[in-house]
Amino acid sequence: MDTERRIKLLQGIPVFGGIKAEVIRVLLEQSSSTQLKAGSFVFREGDHSSSMYIIEEGSIAIIKCDDDHQYLLRRMQEGDCIGEMALFDFMPRSASAYVTEDALMITLTSADLMDIYKLDMEQFALLQMNMGREVTRRLRVADERCFRHRVEAEITDGSIEFFEIDGEPKVVYNE
Repeated sequence: MDTERRIKLLQGIPVFGGIKAEVIRVLLEQSSSTQLKAGSFVFREGDHSSSMYIIEEGSIAIIKCDDDHQYLLRRMQEGDCIGEMALFDFMPRSASAYVTEDALMITLTSADLMDIYKLDMEQFALLQMNMGREVTRRLRVADERCFRHRVEAEITDGSIEFFEIDGEPKVVYNE
């Protein structure tokens, strides 16, 4: 993919919303490309890293292991970002990224982002806010999914009760 198409791809991703083309160009010059075949891992749960990836081509499954079972959390494709939490918390990876279709990715490190800080502090701040919004959006989705599963389980086992107050349905947890 040529540089102009890569810039347009990134500008269409929420994490890069409002970021100037010249700043994205600098990021792309600093970044590296990673090409992986289907059946390989971008990273594994527990790995240490300070990189995020933008999928240019292909698809990735985000999976989490528990008791020798692998659970699909979500599927990612062209234009999606993965691994951005590593740029915030420097903790081991919380899930694995498995390549389901040959993939080409842009790899950005925390050092690449620091170059943007040195170049344009305002654009750096916007990029950080955008990444924070994306991580927060994913957390909200995960919270909602967790809540739905909890309610379904408690309805099934009878430990939840619904009733109305002032015409509004309310939930009371029997503890």
